[in-house]
Amino acid sequence: MKKIVFTFGIIAGFINIMTGILLTNLGGEEMMHSNTQWIGYLVMIIALSLIFIGVKQYRDQYLGGVIKFGKAFLIGLYISLVAGAIYVGTWEVYLAATDLNFMETYSTSVIEGMKAEGASPSEISEMEEQMEYYTKMYENPISRMFITLTEILPVGLIISVISAALLRKSTFMPSEENMNPDATVI
Repeated sequence: MKKIVFTFGIIAGFINIMTGILLTNLGGEEMMHSNTQWIGYLVMIIALSLIFIGVKQYRDQYLGGVIKFGKAFLIGLYISLVAGAIYVGTWEVYLAATDLNFMETYSTSVIEGMKAEGASPSEISEMEEQMEYYTKMYENPISRMFITLTEILPVGLIISVISAALLRKSTFMPSEENMNPDATVI
């Protein structure tokens, strides 16, 4: 199980970070701060779809085509955690290497976006207070890592549940691929 978990978790993690790096380098900081979260989550969904493949491969190759929901979910969760660890670790390295003050630039872009959309001064003031709170929270490395993990882990949990529900099999169903030609099925 470890081999499948690490293989698919590492691949999913690298798909996420490589796509993020590519998008950031192509679009610059504007891409990082604009309303493009849907692109990030789409990439996460695509990358974490490897959970389905990993669970199926484990079921078929190691368990003879039978897996219960709980075991399938745990494999998906473990793959999500490996991918999440890579995602968080890479973000921490990126912040340290680039000396990027992410929350400051993110806060500025959110406030400017609200002003451009014509938000009221009270709404802007309220958002500035929220951003100040999040900026202070983001300064703590443990809080920052937790925040970063909460971006990817819920997606992994949802895909793990869906994969476990679709791939669970409680009884062995012989097929042409795994059936002995000399055996008879009653």
